[in-house]
Amino acid sequence: MRRLFPVTDQTSADATDREWSPEELAEAYAYPDLGPDGHWMRANMVSTLDGAAQHDGRSQPISGATDMKIFGTLRALADVVVVGAETVRQEGYRPARAREAFADRRAASGQGPAAAIAVITASLELDFSLPLFTSPLVPTLVVTGATAPAGRVAEAVRAGAQVVVAGEGAAVDPVRVVRELADRGLRRQLTEGGPRLLGQFVAADALDELCLTISPMLTAGDAQRISGGPSVTVPHRLAAACVLEEAGFLFTRYRRI
Repeated sequence: MRRLFPVTDQTSADATDREWSPEELAEAYAYPDLGPDGHWMRANMVSTLDGAAQHDGRSQPISGATDMKIFGTLRALADVVVVGAETVRQEGYRPARAREAFADRRAASGQGPAAAIAVITASLELDFSLPLFTSPLVPTLVVTGATAPAGRVAEAVRAGAQVVVAGEGAAVDPVRVVRELADRGLRRQLTEGGPRLLGQFVAADALDELCLTISPMLTAGDAQRISGGPSVTVPHRLAAACVLEEAGFLFTRYRRI
């Protein structure tokens, strides 16, 4: 892998195509200094050259080995991974695992062994017998609205999940999701979508950073883009922070201006 942007006198060696260590990746994707009360929501998505976020309903076919390495790095840096219920069902989500290469870094930051998974759902129509709920290193959170079905809420609690209310009705408020998680000490936040959930964070102006892998593939078809839902009134402008490349894949970071 090589760094295309930014390149300075200090980082010019990164322009050489070589394998990066876990520590180098962690430095490249480190969260900003949040101070005592700050929080940061970043998204990690992959898209084909023609704008598809999935193929046959899943993101894995358009990904690659280095993309998955960065996927693991981002999880290893986060306090919590926020994901939509449909993505949990389609992608077969499992708990985040402890990664030895990042153990010292997490300990130094006061983090637990792995990120918590927070599932956004209005209906709580989830299979609570899955490992995501029965055997996580840290309890999985179910984030829902105040009018969520009481029976399903009780089932989630019995399964060991922590239920977080982040909306007055059935749906959640993305801004409140960020705040509720931060209030629980989960300030380094990462969303992996899907597209509809990311669209909600974009529409609410609750996204601070986008890590976007551009896959050198074409799929055609009618797959979703990386974000969906109602459009914003004025497009949100982000600033390029970093661009890496390997085997035709571009690994980009864009941050709130």
